[in-house]
Amino acid sequence: MPYAFEDIQNKRNIDAIKNINLKPKKMNRLTKILTVIFVITFFSSCASIVSKSKWPLAVNTDPNGAKVEVTDKNGIVVYNGNTPAVLSLKSGAGYFAKQSYKIKLTMDGYGDRIIPVECSLNGWYWGNLLIGGIIGMLIVDPATGAMYKLDREVINETLNKSLSTLGPSLRIINIQDIPDSLKEHLVCLK
Repeated sequence: MPYAFEDIQNKRNIDAIKNINLKPKKMNRLTKILTVIFVITFFSSCASIVSKSKWPLAVNTDPNGAKVEVTDKNGIVVYNGNTPAVLSLKSGAGYFAKQSYKIKLTMDGYGDRIIPVECSLNGWYWGNLLIGGIIGMLIVDPATGAMYKLDREVINETLNKSLSTLGPSLRIINIQDIPDSLKEHLVCLK
């Protein structure tokens, strides 16, 4: 009899050991799955993955050949060239800071044009709520500038001839708009 009891006891111990060994495997699988979900959720960023932080901008003028000078919001020249031109501009200017640009178009015999280009919030930034997580929303997309995009993709401008190239002209001006220092030089026409 003692042997039969010991055999039953040993069998119970072996079954308990088997159950103990199975539980860590199940926990390891669960841990791996949760780790993958955590990494996907918290270490990705939607706008950086789906979108970009540099955007193309096409600049066209009529007539072609105008000089293009692009300055950023700090007044730094980031591009010099002639039309037609396709440039790549960054949408971010630092952590949670959007960039803005001034496109200056000049051509001999034509009036200068300055066109502002702003950056606005990229719709993909809100994708972080679904897949990018907190890291994407608060760190990656703001740091890379991918949370912003240019407000336009193309600039088409028609340049007008400047008045100085058209020759003499007659301008009618309100007398109140003339400075006092020049009023003494006026001649009355009858």
